[in-house]
Amino acid sequence: MKRFGLLLVTCVFLLSGCTGLGVLNAVTPDRGYEYSEGLVFDTNTKLKLDIYKPKDITNAPVVVFFYGGAWDDGDKSQYKFVGQALSSLGYVAVIPNYRLFPQAYFPDFINDSAQAVKWTSKNIREYGGDPDKVFVMGHSAGAYNAAMLVASNQFMASAGASRDLIRGMIGLAGPYDFLPITEPKLREIFGPPEQFQRTQPILLADGENPPMLLLHGEDDQRVWVKNTRNFARTVSKLGGKVETVIYPEMSHSKIIATLAKPLRGLTDVLNHVDDFIREESGLPPRVPEE
Repeated sequence: MKRFGLLLVTCVFLLSGCTGLGVLNAVTPDRGYEYSEGLVFDTNTKLKLDIYKPKDITNAPVVVFFYGGAWDDGDKSQYKFVGQALSSLGYVAVIPNYRLFPQAYFPDFINDSAQAVKWTSKNIREYGGDPDKVFVMGHSAGAYNAAMLVASNQFMASAGASRDLIRGMIGLAGPYDFLPITEPKLREIFGPPEQFQRTQPILLADGENPPMLLLHGEDDQRVWVKNTRNFARTVSKLGGKVETVIYPEMSHSKIIATLAKPLRGLTDVLNHVDDFIREESGLPPRVPEE
């Protein structure tokens, strides 16, 4: 019966998009963490973020998670299952909104992401986090946002901060190398065409990035796995620290869905995230539960 339930949840998510996110949230526990909702992090845009804090924790590593949605869809409220997953590991999870198309265009959503990291660094100690151990993480378009913050320093500098605030970056199925841009909506989001070169993480990489962990699936039909392979190869050649995990069988949706508690046993995605954060935070490896 339990196996059937896992299969049902997986199928609903993979087949139903945003509705599937609701299913994952519905089966996510409400206990084990403290939830702070709707904190304004940018007074100019009025954008808000949510925080999932493990109970009775101090000086914990912090993960700022940017959701996907092709830069025109998504909301922080849909990612309770990610907040719970990260807090269950003992980390403080921060999930901000960012402006979406058609209200926003490149680089508005990256600037918003930079402001969220800046706010987190300044305020997270109040919520049990260590400002010296702030990581950025994202799925799909959110992984792109995270990569743009660390590939070079320009966007964090534009926010009046520095990528030195970021201890590491974790990308799940991110688009990092997607020229030529041919899809009409993306051409509008990232246009005009003369600035397309400025929109690619692979072309901004300078090798001075915080450590990166990039995960992707061979079965991803939405964002080709070449994005991760090419980006990682370029960063490595430039001297940057980057690690990749390529799954032979992993779809674009499954790589994020399996962070949800009922589906966690289907992959080791969360284990890789945990190991990376612990290593880069100077924490000992987690002892497996008996």
